Amino acid sequence: MKAARQQTIVELLILHENLTTEALSLQLHVSKETVRRDLTELQRQGKVLRTHGRAKSLHREKGDSGDPFHVRMKSHYVHKADIAREALNWIEEGMVIALDASTTCWYLARQLPDITLDVFTNSFPVCQELAKRQNIQLICSGGTLQRKYGFYVNPSLGSQLKTLDVDLFIFSCEGIDARGALWDSNTFSAEFKRVLLKRASQSLLLMDKSKFDRSGVAHIGHLDDVTRIISDARSDAWHALSTRGPTE
Repeated sequence: MKAARQQTIVELLILHENLTTEALSLQLHVSKETVRRDLTELQRQGKVLRTHGRAKSLHREKGDSGDPFHVRMKSHYVHKADIAREALNWIEEGMVIALDASTTCWYLARQLPDITLDVFTNSFPVCQELAKRQNIQLICSGGTLQRKYGFYVNPSLGSQLKTLDVDLFIFSCEGIDARGALWDSNTFSAEFKRVLLKRASQSLLLMDKSKFDRSGVAHIGHLDDVTRIISDARSDAWHALSTRGPTE
């Protein structure tokens, strides 16, 4: 019965794209708590994504399951700002850093002091914010702007980075699953992060606690590829993940 109910949930979400927990409860004639437990299990399996009291189907074949930038910006914003503030301790004058197009990195950009730095990013909102700084050398990846997510897609990214030695890559992602795999909601965004993880001397992953035990449509890498993680989750939550191998 449980398996059949969960399959029905997946089918309903594919049909309607997304539904509230209450709507699923009414359609399935079960309590909202039962729906929440089912959604938690389905999210761990990578079949659905829970967001702000709703759930959506993960269409892996579409390569895109994320919310627009302006929606993500309002989610867990206090925690993201705190995480970004802690990340400032890793940034020193004269460094070359790279920022992804996550909202957490946008919060970091807003708090970044006007010191001598080279900042490389694919984020349109981050570019807008850092354009106000006089001492920061801003380098944009350029390319085609994806307005929904606020980032640029540049097929020549690899060539562009050949002349840039990145000291620190700071990024976030859609989720970390139970095996420590890093996932994103968009294939283009995931590719940017895969390339920077390989190029940068060090990497810093910024994660609010809602992203643990979640997957997405596009694989980025593994927690083993990351130098350090900064999160508002309990330290044992991410330490347990960091001690697991990719094939455990």
